[in-house]
Amino acid sequence: MVKRKLRMGMIGGGKDAFIGSIHRIAANMDGLIEIVAGALSINPETAIESGRMIFLEEDRTYLNYEKMLEKEANFPADKRLDFVTIVTPNFAHFAPAMMALDKGFHVVIEKPITLTLDEARQLKKRVDETGLLLCLTHTYSGYPMVRQARAMVREGVFGKIRKVMVEYPQGWLSKMSEREGNAQAAWRTDPKRSGKAGAMGDIGTHAAHLAEFISGLKITHVCADLNIVVPGRALDDDGNVLLKFNNGAAGVLVATQIAAGEENALRIRIYGEHGGLEWAQMDPNTLFVKWLDKPTHILKAGTNGFIHAEAAFNTRTPGGHPEGYLEAFANLYRNFALTLSARLDGTQPSPLLDFPSVEDGIRGMAFIDNVVKSGNSNEKWTPFEV
Repeated sequence: MVKRKLRMGMIGGGKDAFIGSIHRIAANMDGLIEIVAGALSINPETAIESGRMIFLEEDRTYLNYEKMLEKEANFPADKRLDFVTIVTPNFAHFAPAMMALDKGFHVVIEKPITLTLDEARQLKKRVDETGLLLCLTHTYSGYPMVRQARAMVREGVFGKIRKVMVEYPQGWLSKMSEREGNAQAAWRTDPKRSGKAGAMGDIGTHAAHLAEFISGLKITHVCADLNIVVPGRALDDDGNVLLKFNNGAAGVLVATQIAAGEENALRIRIYGEHGGLEWAQMDPNTLFVKWLDKPTHILKAGTNGFIHAEAAFNTRTPGGHPEGYLEAFANLYRNFALTLSARLDGTQPSPLLDFPSVEDGIRGMAFIDNVVKSGNSNEKWTPFEV
């Protein structure tokens, strides 16, 4: 095994960026990774100050990602970066990811993977050509009880899956926050920076990924109703999507950011022939398992004698010691880091070390394209084209 921490560089995620600190905490949690370089902001003062705040060396605090990648690529093997994390807004994902791959760096990237489906396809082509790793941080796939749910479905506990219901209500865009100094709202509701979808691109992609991740199925058709509820907004802030899956199952997906009073209430229910399951992101350590002919079971994270090995592997604390968003995020970083370390060591990584990849990113961008197309169409069903 590689007997050192992996060296990470970060693009974006300066001192005022919520998601940057989340990534740094997650990357640091298991002691496998250290951040040694960064181009943390397009604002020079913010970039320099952010570098100082996390104790980067001055000569490895860069004012743009091009200079960082160019310089770091020329360092000797015992100093150069192992991978780059990209946490910029959507429109600024593609170019640094392509350059990082061209310079020989593995990549961790925020979702959605790019601004457009065409960019995502180009990025996949480059990943395939270089053979480098790419981890897409669909955070919710890192929760232990999401892994438990996936394992139970995969092993046929519920029989053939018939119904998938996933909802993601938030309330933070219930008013015109983008015009009131909220930087997060400003770029997420701007088509030039966010892409062709608003709520569906921001949180609908999470819901769609979770539905496919747990069920093991693929969406084949969508019927979408997208809405702009707050007057003057440029992108959808609310939507409902009927789904068809490749085994014939039906589904429904709701993603809204105008559900006043809601925080981050992602919830999924999946039903098969013999029973089903229910998991909610705001109570992540609990999985409800429901049966046709017996009482509901409640499974808890940390009770390792009762949960699947895959869930136990992604659990850090004993039962009754709650884990949450940061630990789920850290599971993705740990799995990526151990996979990369195995590769550097010339060994085969454990099959337990999976994480969302460029293929998941392609499907996320295809979801956005197909849902927007369906929302603008009078046809009942729109084929899910990738």
